Parts: sequence; C-alpha cells; structure tokens
Amino acid sequence: MEELKLIRQLHRSLYNKDLLNLINNTRKNNEFARAVYLRLSEPNERDAEILRNAVFGPSVNLGTVVEILCSRPSLELHSVKQVYLSRYNSDIEQDLALKINGGFKEILIAVLKSSRCSNSKVNMSMAMCDAKTIYEAMESGKCVDQKTIISLMSQRSNGQLKSILVSYKQLYGHEFSKSLKRNKCGQFGKELRTVIRCIQYPDKYFAKKLRKTTNNTDIREVLIRTIITRSGIDIKDINHAYTSKSGCSLESQVRRKFEETLAEFLIELLKCC
Repeated sequence: MEELKLIRQLHRSLYNKDLLNLINNTRKNNEFARAVYLRLSEPNERDAEILRNAVFGPSVNLGTVVEILCSRPSLELHSVKQVYLSRYNSDIEQDLALKINGGFKEILIAVLKSSRCSNSKVNMSMAMCDAKTIYEAMESGKCVDQKTIISLMSQRSNGQLKSILVSYKQLYGHEFSKSLKRNKCGQFGKELRTVIRCIQYPDKYFAKKLRKTTNNTDIREVLIRTIITRSGIDIKDINHAYTSKSGCSLESQVRRKFEETLAEFLIELLKCC
C-alpha cells in the first residue's frame, strides 16, 4: 500500500491533480476504473465507502456489511469507523441501528463496539473463561442467553474472539458454530453462525460467498471486491478453499468473467502473498 500511496503523491506533484478523483469521474460505467479505484484507495477509506454503499443502497446488503465488519482486525475496523464518521458525518453504529432489523442488528453492532478493544492483547486465560461463559449461555436454560453472548462479543477484540472460539473447541470437542445449529438457537443461531464463520474462517467465508453468488453482475462485483480487498492478506487461502469446493480456481473464473486487461490485473493480485 505504501507504493500505491507514493504513486498518488507523485501524480499529484507532477500534474497537480488527485489520481483518485480522476478515476472517480469514470468509474461509474467502467469496470476497470472501479477496480483500479478500489486498489488505489486507502484500505480504511475504501472499506468506509463499501460499507456506506452496502447500508444505503437500494436495499441493505447484509452480506457485504458482515464481510467488512467481521473480517477486519479490530484496529482496522476502528479506523474505518473514524473515516466513516469524518466522510459522511454519520455514525455507522447508528446507521446500522436505523437500517437493519432483527437479531443481525444487535450482533453487528456488538462487533462494531468490539473495535474499541483494538489495543487489547490476546489473553488465553480470559479466552478460556469466556468460552465457559458462552457454553453456559447456550446450555443453562431452555432458550439461549442471547444477551450474555452479545454483551461478551461487544467487549472482545476480533483477535480475542478467535481465541475464545479456539478455547471453546478445546474444552467441548466441537466448534461453537456447530452448537448454533440446534433448534433452540432459532434465527439468532443462524445469524450468529454467519458472523462467527466470517470472524473465525474468513477464507472459507469468502470462498463460499463466491460460490453462492450466481447472478453474473453480482459475481463480477464480488470477485473484484474480494480479490482487491484480500490481496496480500489471505487471497491464496480463499483461492484454495474455493478451488477445493468448486473444482475450478479463481483465476479460471476471472478469465471467464472479465475482458483481458481487467482479468490480467486481477490475476496479478491473486498472486500477492
């Protein structure tokens, strides 16, 4: 990202114009320009814009909201919240509360609140205690103690939540997400499983999303966004998870869906470790 920042700075110094602004003027009807715009944008600015569009589009795109909130480390998410507030003069927590209904709203707002713990170091002893707390919330009554689970999620960073989930499996011999499949968990369990899967196994989450998106326009957008936002992070893991389930690679999918210039651009990003 530092090299991309230097490119923008050099362009401004040479031509006295912001490169992103120039690309922004053409990206609405130009798929390649949209991809380049995403790639050149600062990650926190890019994610803030993706969130805004997902929340205030024709309808709320919950999948994209989950993708941004649950796959980013807490420190990055905290930065995204600050950029969102500065750029749109609006608080993302309040916007989600306004636009989303049901259990998803409480779960996603808890994830947002957890970004305040971004400076916390992972504490394995606390993770064990929290895993037991979650187990009790699941098993102690006829109904799931949703309030306890959501409260705990709002007070633990992304990294700490991952440690809790590891501890849960060590203590009880199965994934927490498996417990959420039971009938007593209802819709809350289904929604929480989606969030937990993205937090715990983002590579599998993104791979499944790519497999399940069938509309041609949607799959093109999801491919561009996934490859660009996960390049240099876990795109190779996503590609492996996608290939193992679908029988074809992301590279072959990209070559089928895009014209040559954009395809080659995305394929190069697939190679970034």
